[in-house]
Amino acid sequence: MRAFRTVFLKEVIENGRDRRTVASALLLGPLGAPLLFTVLMNVTLERERRGFEAPIELAVAGGSQAPNLVAFLKSEGVEVREFRGDTDGAARAVRAHERRLVLVVPPDYGTRLRAGLPASVQLYADTSDTSAAGDRVRAESLVRRYASQIASWRLAARGLSTGLARPLIVDEVDVSTPAGRAVTLLGMLSYFIVFATLIGGLYVAIDTTAGERERGSLEPLLTLPVTRHELVLGKILATSAWMTVSLTLTVTAFAVSLRFVRLEALGMAANFGLRTALATIGVMLPFVVLGASLMTLVASFTRSYREAQSWLTALLLIPTVPIMFAALYQVPARPGLMWIPSMSQHLLISSLLKAEPLMASSVLLSAASTLAFGALLAWAAARCYRREQILG
Repeated sequence: MRAFRTVFLKEVIENGRDRRTVASALLLGPLGAPLLFTVLMNVTLERERRGFEAPIELAVAGGSQAPNLVAFLKSEGVEVREFRGDTDGAARAVRAHERRLVLVVPPDYGTRLRAGLPASVQLYADTSDTSAAGDRVRAESLVRRYASQIASWRLAARGLSTGLARPLIVDEVDVSTPAGRAVTLLGMLSYFIVFATLIGGLYVAIDTTAGERERGSLEPLLTLPVTRHELVLGKILATSAWMTVSLTLTVTAFAVSLRFVRLEALGMAANFGLRTALATIGVMLPFVVLGASLMTLVASFTRSYREAQSWLTALLLIPTVPIMFAALYQVPARPGLMWIPSMSQHLLISSLLKAEPLMASSVLLSAASTLAFGALLAWAAARCYRREQILG
């Protein structure tokens, strides 16, 4: 234990003098990730808020054929603009982003309505333009409401109950909580936490492996009365220590920065207080060991600082792939997924953000599986240091 502790303290102290290590562990990850996340969230929230509050601007072609429809849209706050052109012109205008939405009323619209026949209108929109998605949904909803009114008037004119047109009424009951709704926007929070944690140990893992080989200090180190196993574990523990510092600072920065995210504007709330922050750190600690072991193993195969930096920079993307997959497909926190490192941490953090109680079995399975993978990678790194090629 004395030799192991000596190696650990040596690596921690030496890397504490390195500016790159200090900057990445204490500044780049802990401050950069929360700042970027906060800016992105505020921009997204402001865009959503404006989409709900701003009036819809709708260009209408053939509005003279449907004066009642135009009057209804205006009464609902829609800014109706006259559009001169046919269907091809409407398509070109929307495709060129000259108009966000164009509603085309065909010439036979009034004739078919007076005859009691279904009449059609065409709403031209570009679904690839995400900035116009809210306006498109609202415009479609208003046209459908107007169609429902016409159906009710037709039934009433014939002495029939308007309920005949609505044999089934669906009342949506929203059981989500403000914290649960916020996860739809905060789902990538764990991505930033994992990335910042790995950044915190990146330069330590490089310096303790490829850096020592490049400086020529590895060979004298291997002649000391310390086993290769103790040497590698000391290096991994030093990397883990720096990663833990980065993790703690990152989570703390998120706890502070989320207070400046205006989630209340959309009826949401960020459940990221002191208890959630501490639980997040606890959930992530097993991943720290795995990340440190993985980076130490990969850097052990490199021969220069620059080569190790190139490999490990690309390696940082691998643990984030399961998180992106889970966030994209809204994967629920199932016990069967807790054995997958990084994904299990993401699912547990998402549950914490939703203020849902964590199952002890899920937490234990996630920690045990992640630590097992980390131990396997640490064993492989120790085996790598037993090879004579490690000095070559």
